[in-house]
Amino acid sequence: MEKVIERFMYASRWLLAPIYLGLSLTLVALGVKFFQEVWHVVPQLFSVAEHDLVLVILSLIDLALVGGLIVMVMLSSYENFVSQLDIGEDAEKLSWLGKMDAASLKNKVASSIVAISSIHLLKLFMRVEQIENDKLMWYVSIHLTFVVSAFAMGMLDKLTRHHE
Repeated sequence: MEKVIERFMYASRWLLAPIYLGLSLTLVALGVKFFQEVWHVVPQLFSVAEHDLVLVILSLIDLALVGGLIVMVMLSSYENFVSQLDIGEDAEKLSWLGKMDAASLKNKVASSIVAISSIHLLKLFMRVEQIENDKLMWYVSIHLTFVVSAFAMGMLDKLTRHHE
C-alpha cells in the first residue's frame, strides 16, 4: 500500500505540467501587449515628448523583464519539479537550464521583482508632480520591502549553502 501511495504522489507532479504550459500562453499575451505599445507609439514617434517616450520605453523594458521572469520560472520549475527537458543535442540550450535549483530560482525571482519594481518606481518619479506625497511614500516603502526581502533571501541562501 505504501508503494502505491508513494508512486501516486510522485506521479502527481505531472499535474504541474499544464500550469507551466499555461505560463507559455502568458508569454503570448505579453508579446501582444508589447507590440501593442510599440504600435501606439510608432505613429507619434516624431511628435511625442521625450518624457512620454521614456515612459513607453520603460513600459517595454518592464514587459521584457516580466517575460524573462516567466521563461525562467516556467522552464526551471518544470525541470525542478516535473521532469528534465529533453532537448536534442543539435538544439540550442540555455546556459542556466538544469543548473538552477529551487533556492536559486527563488532568488532570481526576488531579484526580478526588485528590478520590475524599480522600473515602476522610476516611471512614477518621472511624473512625480502628479502623485500625492503619501502615495509616493507607500510606493517607495513597498519597493524597499522588496529590496530588503530579496537581500535577506540571498543572505539566507548564502548562509545555508555555506553550512551544507
